[in-house]
Amino acid sequence: MSVTNLGDLSQSYSMRLRNVSLRQDIERLTSELASGQVADVREVLAGNYSYLSDIEQRTSHLAGYAVATTEASLYAGAVQNTLAAVEQFSADLSANLLISGNSAIGVTSANTVATAQSAVEGIISAFNTQSAGRHLFSGAATDQPPLADTDMLLTAMRAALAGAATPDDLLADAEIWFADPAGFEATMYQGSADAIGPFGLSQSDSVSLDLRATDPKLREVIKLAAVAALANDPTFGFSLEEQAELFDKSGQALMAGRDGIIAVRANVGFIEERVDQITTRNAAEQTALDFAKLDLLKIDPYEAATRLEEAQFQLQSLYSVTVRMSQLSLVNFL
Repeated sequence: MSVTNLGDLSQSYSMRLRNVSLRQDIERLTSELASGQVADVREVLAGNYSYLSDIEQRTSHLAGYAVATTEASLYAGAVQNTLAAVEQFSADLSANLLISGNSAIGVTSANTVATAQSAVEGIISAFNTQSAGRHLFSGAATDQPPLADTDMLLTAMRAALAGAATPDDLLADAEIWFADPAGFEATMYQGSADAIGPFGLSQSDSVSLDLRATDPKLREVIKLAAVAALANDPTFGFSLEEQAELFDKSGQALMAGRDGIIAVRANVGFIEERVDQITTRNAAEQTALDFAKLDLLKIDPYEAATRLEEAQFQLQSLYSVTVRMSQLSLVNFL
């Protein structure tokens, strides 16, 4: 029987290859134990990537929808906060007007007008709020503030309502001017007539939050506050008694108009709730996909630990053999 021996160079090369192979096994098994997933996906799936590809594609889509739901939630929340501020301006001003309506004399009337002007500025400033660089009440023109400033509003109203002889006339003419497309909207509104696009939150769900500063319920608050701010304007020449009457009627209308603001806030709240529901559903789907992927690629930790220990033992044995062989000499055989 013939015996085949390896030469020194071949044997050295073979041991080097074995060393590299064992080190790669140790590195792979260590990584698998740390991650809990197999390192060689191809071997586990036997070349069938369709299920894994579907999971990863759906995960990628959900990551995009996560951004959209976050954006929609922030946008709706900013709208809700703005409406809360406008409602507070309306409540504070209506209370002030109702009090002044029974005692609008001398400096009290001037103070009430100043309060109304301040409320108009606060309301317009609230509607011109931005969220993440986008104006909330400008429709599709999110790069433009929806309303011009308070001075322009009051100047335009003085010119348009100059013929009002009584508080009732002023309120009626203001109603007409604010409802006329050539009036308030043409003078003050700087946004778009088109609605902002809907937020796509999933493959089958989207929400639309089309709320512009020209909405009749929002416009009503601006109108009544602006009318009160013009109560002592020389253009109309109202007596103190007429100013008191205007304060009282504006205050009552503002108090009644809060129901409109509350209704708008309720609609926005419904959208916020729907966004939250879709966000929760998307998160649940993402969790299910994560578990499915983990189940598909998971390892047996006991088996992996056993194989790692075996590879480490083999590498240690290889080092021992290498050391023993490096110490061989001809003297040991004589």
